[in-house]
Amino acid sequence: MNRKHKAYIKINIISLFFIAISSVSVTLAWFAYSGLSRVTTEIDIKAWLIEFEKGDSTVSNNIVISLDDIYPGMETMHEVIKIKNKGDSNAKLSYSIESIRILDEELDIKDVDQEYLKDKLSHEYPFSINIDLSNNFIISKGEDVEFEMSVSWPLDSVNVKVGDEIVDSNKIDSEWGTLAYKFAESEARKYEDDSTYKVRPSIKIVISAKAEQLTENIASPDTRYPLGKMILYDVVNNVKCEDLGEEGCIRTHVIDVNNKLGDTVVTLLPDLLGTYESGTFSSYDTLLENTISGWNVEVRELLIDDILKIVSKDINNSFIVREEFSNEIIGYSNYENRITNMINETVPYNGYYSFLNSEYSYFYTSKCYWFKREYDSTRAFSLTKIDDERTKVFGNEKSANCSVVPVIIASKGILNK
Repeated sequence: MNRKHKAYIKINIISLFFIAISSVSVTLAWFAYSGLSRVTTEIDIKAWLIEFEKGDSTVSNNIVISLDDIYPGMETMHEVIKIKNKGDSNAKLSYSIESIRILDEELDIKDVDQEYLKDKLSHEYPFSINIDLSNNFIISKGEDVEFEMSVSWPLDSVNVKVGDEIVDSNKIDSEWGTLAYKFAESEARKYEDDSTYKVRPSIKIVISAKAEQLTENIASPDTRYPLGKMILYDVVNNVKCEDLGEEGCIRTHVIDVNNKLGDTVVTLLPDLLGTYESGTFSSYDTLLENTISGWNVEVRELLIDDILKIVSKDINNSFIVREEFSNEIIGYSNYENRITNMINETVPYNGYYSFLNSEYSYFYTSKCYWFKREYDSTRAFSLTKIDDERTKVFGNEKSANCSVVPVIIASKGILNK
């Protein structure tokens, strides 16, 4: 049976996909802060108002996203909840997966690592379920934060490795189609036997989202250094600077996905529109050394892990692109060896990674830049724009002429002066 026919069948046999976001900790409350003012003690009252919005509606506690069908080749289902902070205090944002049921299987997730669960939902089923916060804190009366969810199922997927066995993706799709069909039949029979029976959706995931007061401890996000923030830095004198016209002053951007108050450094990517040494991949070390000649800052190589951990946060528009297969959302990439596994499932198919320039403008360049990582025997990973809309990380011929950009490890002691 060809894949188009199988997809048509699954439109009918996989009846319902259901994601519930419950126990959203959003409360309208008053928090009292005590402080000493001159010689008298005052109590400052601050308003706490966090709102979750879907479309034009304000939502809280229970958010239900219902999908009628899930099947290979389906259009990616993407939902966005806007989080607004209208109160007087900054808030820390987080979420956790409370329960997972796939057909008849209720997964035991008690005491299970949340990072593992996010990775499992993103990568270990034929469909991909991704959840992400655009930021893990929200400033009082500042920009909104987006809580996103996406569900996708590529029509043509690469074969996957299960244990030591390579399993054909067609076989996996067929097996899941059969399981879903039997589940739907069973639920229908139960309803026929008892009209009060509540038919269960094929998949149900419950997520607890939380907004809480942002306190100052080493594990709290450092609001001074969010991902993508632009910082002017003098690489000659190893200090912050105010004017790009000053000698040594360059534009940089924070590339830490989650910089915390306990971190003593900030990772900065120099502007890719700058002037850097260029040459073949074999001359990488020399190019890096020549680029930082005269710099007096701590640097390291730009890693492919740096960029994939960042662009994978876009769970709707960042793709793995492989010859003869459907595009696949990159998905959650922060767990253990996921990026290495992802690369191993990309290179054999002459694949690359693609993302929107509008989301990550600090990676946008018409030049090409080397990562110090081989793609295969004749190619190495590099970055360049595809067009004005998208950029790619791909296998470039080692003989190509590309630049090398270092990553700056900046001390907070210097940045905070």
